[in-house]
Order: sequence, then structure tokens, then C-alpha cells
Amino acid sequence: MQLVRVDAPGPWLEEARALFAEYWRSFGFTPCFQGFDRELEALPGAYASPRGALLLLPGQGCVAVRPLDAETAEMKRLYLRPAARGAGLGRALAIEQGFARLVLDTMAEQMPEAVALYRSLGFREAPPYLPEPTPGALCLELRLR
Repeated sequence: MQLVRVDAPGPWLEEARALFAEYWRSFGFTPCFQGFDRELEALPGAYASPRGALLLLPGQGCVAVRPLDAETAEMKRLYLRPAARGAGLGRALAIEQGFARLVLDTMAEQMPEAVALYRSLGFREAPPYLPEPTPGALCLELRLR
């Protein structure tokens, strides 16, 4: 399995955009929800920061990590195509980037498989970590050290 770090325009970035759009369509949210349309246009955006990452598993999935502070990063947009699920690839994509804590939010009702994956990785429920949390989202955290 070869993870590709996407930080510049090119075919990998276009594939990451396509996977992000596929991810979004999979649970039927409108593109303006959470500013997703702007995020898609700006890729790799905040994920290309020195400690952030936009990672692609070509043809199969992607994940993004964005630093919130010196100790905490937010995992975003973990998505695997249905044919790639169940083989442990999600665990491989959910990598540590040198942070002490990894947080995420998810729409538990629309994404039960994702919640099960996060819990199997050791994520636990946590209070909202952003000043304006997504209404109805389940917040989870994983202590890395």
C-alpha cells in the first residue's frame, strides 16, 4: 500500500478532489454545509501546512489531517471506496503525525461504519473542540501519548 502526500496541483490533487466529492455524496449533504464547496476548491488548503497532510491511497481512499494547535490535530474526510473497506486500509490511513491528540467529528447516524472504525482505533467521545461545532455531530478524540 502506497500513501501519497498531496500538496501541489496535479493528478493526485484531482483524484483527492474526486474522492472528497464522492465522500460528500455518500451521505447526501449539500456542498455548502460546513463550507465544503470552498474546502474542495482550496485543496490542499490547510492540510498542506507543515504539520498537516492530505493523504491519498490511489484508487481507494483519502484522509486529511489539520493542526489545531501544537498538541492537537483534526482528522478530516477519512473515506474509503466500498470495495476497499474491511481490509484495514482505514487504519493505515489514520496515521499519527507527531501530535499528542487526534480529534474528529462525524455524523454518527449517517456514518455508522466510520464510528465503528474510530472506536476500534481507540477513539472516545469528547466535548466539542471547535468554537462553532457542527450541529448534531459526534466528537471523538484519541490520545496518542
